Amino acid sequence: MEDEDAQGASIARAPSSESRGSLDSVAAVGLRQKYRLRARSDREIIREVEPGRTYVDKESGEEFEVVGKLLPLAPSPSELPWAVQHLRLCGCSLEQLVPKDLNDCPHCGRRLPALEPGNGE
Repeated sequence: MEDEDAQGASIARAPSSESRGSLDSVAAVGLRQKYRLRARSDREIIREVEPGRTYVDKESGEEFEVVGKLLPLAPSPSELPWAVQHLRLCGCSLEQLVPKDLNDCPHCGRRLPALEPGNGE
């Protein structure tokens, strides 16, 4: 079975004897933890992983190793990783950093103002 991550890296996933559940059992968005995986050649990908599965870089044949969890930790209402380009200030007196893909502040519950054109992606 093959997958492609957001950075375009092709990976091969070792087949599993576990059967896939129906669409009713699929987890809601943001409930699964994302991990940073790295091969010996320092090639990295970011993706959700399944326990007991082996992920292999298709181009080099090297096995990926999990090297860390990505923030925010699951479950999270945001699908964006915590990086400067994906965060903005809430604007309330708490002045907390909030992912740009959220409409409401997870800290104070207030509705966030609309992003200015050119700052939202």
